[in-house]
Amino acid sequence: MSKPMMDFSRRSNMQITMLKSGVMVLHLFFPEKIYFIKADCLRKGELFVDNAFPPNSNSLGDVSGLSEVKWLRPAPAYCTDGMSRFDFAQGSLGNCWFLSAMSALTFQKNLMEQVVPMDQSFEDYAGIFHFRFWRFGKWVDVVIDDYLPTINKQFLSVSSKCQNEFWAPLLEKAYAKVCGSYADMHGGSSSDAFKDFTGGLYHCHDFKKPNAPSHDELWLTLSRATECKSLICSMTGEEDKLANTGLADGHGYSVTGITEVNSRAVRLVRVMNPWGAGEWNGKWSDKSDMWDKVEPEVRKMCFDRDDGEFWMEFEDFCSHFREVTICSETPNFLDGDFKCQWKCMIYDGSWVAGISAGGKWDEPTFATNPQYRIQVSVIDKEEPEDKNVLVSLMQKPLQEHHSWCGKPPPLLKDGRLGSEFFNTNSTVKRPTRYQGFIEVIQLYSLEPGEYVIVPFTYEPNITADFVLTVYTKADAKIR
Repeated sequence: MSKPMMDFSRRSNMQITMLKSGVMVLHLFFPEKIYFIKADCLRKGELFVDNAFPPNSNSLGDVSGLSEVKWLRPAPAYCTDGMSRFDFAQGSLGNCWFLSAMSALTFQKNLMEQVVPMDQSFEDYAGIFHFRFWRFGKWVDVVIDDYLPTINKQFLSVSSKCQNEFWAPLLEKAYAKVCGSYADMHGGSSSDAFKDFTGGLYHCHDFKKPNAPSHDELWLTLSRATECKSLICSMTGEEDKLANTGLADGHGYSVTGITEVNSRAVRLVRVMNPWGAGEWNGKWSDKSDMWDKVEPEVRKMCFDRDDGEFWMEFEDFCSHFREVTICSETPNFLDGDFKCQWKCMIYDGSWVAGISAGGKWDEPTFATNPQYRIQVSVIDKEEPEDKNVLVSLMQKPLQEHHSWCGKPPPLLKDGRLGSEFFNTNSTVKRPTRYQGFIEVIQLYSLEPGEYVIVPFTYEPNITADFVLTVYTKADAKIR
């Protein structure tokens, strides 16, 4: 059983320590360099060995309880008949969060081929492969060799159900390199993988919070997300009621479909276990007699096979799972406005101690933080409360951060707003609590006018880089 996914703050703190200590070293390549390396290996008659992520214990990391690990190159085959969620199964590492996200990714061919380039195979084999991830505002190529860790000739981590396809364990290795080691993938959040797979937006729905959406609201959200071709993952709780249900506690699953049957009286959710086995055994499960009560065409949706994928009634899903994470390339899934074309603007910025790292809003140095002006000129008059601006702030390295949005007076001489303005004007949105999230996302309904966005860290005088992404539904300019 995989361990529960840990929260954002723990993962942020872990990665910050790694970056400061120099443990995380990620060797990135430009595509043209990848092909040069491969051609050089072919000319020399050698197989590529990635010295930045070598086939030894350093790349494996602190994985307890393992011995006699051997790194082996797979038999030649990369992808023979397309990439499917049924191609792989989780191994001994607790990275269900990553594999469930990977399972969801297989439904979106264009995104899948962005992450897993198909212009590579075991033809002209040189032992070198590359994958692409969205890292802090840019798509980067991550190169690996094809040495994979095994015990008794069995894959240590994700395994391929097809004996001649190895895209899944190679993709996992590339992401282990991004994380630092295989051990560093033990515990995480699907939202992190979603971000690195898409560069898009994610939203988490926690069923247990006091302000959790109703079942009807959540169903509407899932319907919108499905229509927008979003990636969806879910996670079970750790409650006793999971006993004898076939569900693992504290475990990540992917949501692979939703439907309504019996004239829409029954809502069903299709769920996939990254183990490749182990399924729900309640109502509407593979062996449930509920399928005998529906039309033959509906009955075809049920496959009685132990492949890890199953249907369950939506009410049971809400009862046994504790959260759902949805990710899409655009914000359309948030409000169901599928016709809207959002405009996206991405900016790299920095906080510099003593210069532009002013800390949170009540610090006397707050006004020294970076400032971005946004001019909203048009709104949807038919929807006066329409959410028309979305702000995302991601910090490098990962620490506590938030964004602040307020409406400014005319520009100062240097284009910046001073402390007096922030001390005497109210805000459109200001955080009331601070957590070590990897990314902060805020959705606003802004009237026409000029606004300022101020990214900041909780403590002043912390030097770090950040990526600010602004999506606008209305016409807008940023400076």
